[in-house]
Amino acid sequence: MRSTRILADNFRHHGPATRSSHPRGTVAAADVNGRNVVLIWLFDHRGGYALLVIDAATGESREFPVPFPSGGDCPYASLLSGRNCFYTHFNGYFVEFDVNAMDYTLCRQTAPRMAMGLTEDDVGVIWSSTFPQSGLASYDPKNGDFRDYGHLYKQNWRQYPTTLAVDDAGWAYFGIGTTLCQVIAFDRKTETATPVLAEDERSRGSASVYRDLNGKVYALPPTGTPWPGDNPDAETWYELYRGERKTVPRRERREKNYIAGDAGHVHPHFPDGSELLKCCLVDRVLSVQDPNGNRSPDVSFDYTSEGAHIMGVAAAPDGNICGGTFFPRRTFSYRPETDTWIERESFGQWNTVGCQGDRFFVGGYGSGALLEWDPFRPWVTTEKENPASNPFFHRTCTPTMHRPHKLLAHPDGETLVVAGTPGYGYTGGGLLIWNCEARTGTLLEHTDVLPDHATASLAALPERRLLGGTTTSPGTGGEQKATEAELYILDMETRKLEWRRVLFPAAQEYTDLCIGRDGFVYGFVDRARFFVFRPDRREVIHVEETERTFGLTAHQQGPRVFVTAPDGTVYVLFEKGIARIESGTFALENFASSPVRISNGGDCLNGRIYFTSDSHLYSWEIP
Repeated sequence: MRSTRILADNFRHHGPATRSSHPRGTVAAADVNGRNVVLIWLFDHRGGYALLVIDAATGESREFPVPFPSGGDCPYASLLSGRNCFYTHFNGYFVEFDVNAMDYTLCRQTAPRMAMGLTEDDVGVIWSSTFPQSGLASYDPKNGDFRDYGHLYKQNWRQYPTTLAVDDAGWAYFGIGTTLCQVIAFDRKTETATPVLAEDERSRGSASVYRDLNGKVYALPPTGTPWPGDNPDAETWYELYRGERKTVPRRERREKNYIAGDAGHVHPHFPDGSELLKCCLVDRVLSVQDPNGNRSPDVSFDYTSEGAHIMGVAAAPDGNICGGTFFPRRTFSYRPETDTWIERESFGQWNTVGCQGDRFFVGGYGSGALLEWDPFRPWVTTEKENPASNPFFHRTCTPTMHRPHKLLAHPDGETLVVAGTPGYGYTGGGLLIWNCEARTGTLLEHTDVLPDHATASLAALPERRLLGGTTTSPGTGGEQKATEAELYILDMETRKLEWRRVLFPAAQEYTDLCIGRDGFVYGFVDRARFFVFRPDRREVIHVEETERTFGLTAHQQGPRVFVTAPDGTVYVLFEKGIARIESGTFALENFASSPVRISNGGDCLNGRIYFTSDSHLYSWEIP
């Protein structure tokens, strides 16, 4: 039970959708007295905000706020060194936490932005490779020498340097992706970086590197992809040493182990041989198994959290407001009649949501999953192979569509259209046209619609036409190729493009679209320009710059900027407040200034418009 607070001007605050944070690196360690402790980098809607240290035997916990502004960023890599110091690097700050001293002992600002790889070399120097343009930094804890080498390898797309290794001669190497793989060799003595792969040897995906017990580093091609130029029938690796590359047959992997990993890294082994079996930030319990295999009772712990980002909300057929959060990935139902919440684990990240008939549908990241939930039947946790799951798993769409941005319930009552950006390293996102009755559909490639574009917004036109608004954004880590966003019309029966146009030069995204009761299409470009489109003439009949007056529109991966009331009136969710579109004049009338920043929409239920502000749910009563 959570109590709603009445705010001024008909606004209400209903509380956070979840009171949990997400772990961004979990390590079993020991303090200076030899007591087992668990170290967790905490992440909520604010970003990476603290390090949580839990006594594994008692559950007593302490939080250590990060000594720099998180900027909404968070750890993507962490490392526990041989000196018992815990490292991470994000929002342009490299930080060291000394577990023995129980305090931060180093915080240095670097070139943007966050580490994707961390490692420790043979003499104890800590290395960090950073997104988005192959940054590199090193820190020698023996003498305090910290070096920020800046961005070492420029591309016109954001690079993921996810693996990092140092040979026994002190050369550092990191593998990057995802548009095209590459390996960078770095000589610390001369501070020079050299690409290992020639341009014609690069392929889609991420190359990876690891440090072998023989003191050398080995570079591996992207999974399932032989190096271009090599014999395609032979599996070959590159042996890297002192900056030199040598082609070798695939060999037994004898990796030198470090207590390091990515954002989801868990190191469960305590120095005394005990093992961390469970550490759940949602339930706030942990359990440990001693070296003899005896499991201890669950231990409770606590921490502070401001909750996870809400992706978006919609009114479900059972009269609840439903949606999902990310990091942690949870789903929730809020029942206004009783002011109560139900929170559950979700299958994937519920990017975009909506109803068709008496079912609630979800377009989920990652993999572009389509889920169908019947809220009138018991909840059964989603499993791909379980036909009794509720929500039911229909299919994935990756890499054609990996990160859904729009789920359109077509007014025919049986069709869904889901759109979004593609998989990591890809350019151009497709469309899923799904028949809910037949439980089957067609997945269109971006080349079937607009090559190198992804669809960000949709509206249903008469005679089974779709109006789509594109984004030039590629998949995460992909290369942007389109220079201007476009509107297009697609025939849903023939799946053929009928019309396309750049209506607003230099625009990068059609944020959202909505059909008004007058038959015109309302839309926003780049969150800052409102327009009205007349589909029969295929022309814009009204334009208004809105950022100065109303601020930017609400925005998330599934933004739901427009909210249509039962009487057909269309409302707009801006960051600063809620406006109504006046039919005929298309004037935006600012009805209410919000007491909080509106971050995402949005649906209407029982005379109230529901929206989100970061991790919290709010509503406003329509006058």
